Amino acid sequence: MILYLLRHAKSSWEFYELPDHDRPLAPRGERAAKAMAQHLRERGIAPELVLCSTATRARETLERVGLEGVLEPGLYGASAATLLARVQEADAGSVMLVGHNPGLHDLALLLVRNPPPELERKLPTGALVAMELGADGRAELLEFTRPRDLER
Repeated sequence: MILYLLRHAKSSWEFYELPDHDRPLAPRGERAAKAMAQHLRERGIAPELVLCSTATRARETLERVGLEGVLEPGLYGASAATLLARVQEADAGSVMLVGHNPGLHDLALLLVRNPPPELERKLPTGALVAMELGADGRAELLEFTRPRDLER
């Protein structure tokens, strides 16, 4: 199985009174998601199943990268163990999770054999991790792309 982890793009703090779940993307996040959309198209990344947190910033990221997915309330604030369990029950050759840290970052570190130092340090907003899961439950890193890597 190919697993993609896409952290939501940069969110706005302009409306500080909004609950965390309802924070929208910041202009910087909108630009990053647009750049990631182009990257996904160029690389031909089109997962069979896309699962997305119900948080506004995750949904807006999903929309802006041009993919359709299933909204799952359980992905908001989910731990690495919860995310992994959800992936394991998916019946698809490729799955993308659109969600949040620390769960996504922890999941990447749990699965990826020999992660690069950049990934060990941080899974920034808007970043994509692609990995191929092996029979032993560990994964080979296929790609780690941050929005800043896409600046042209």
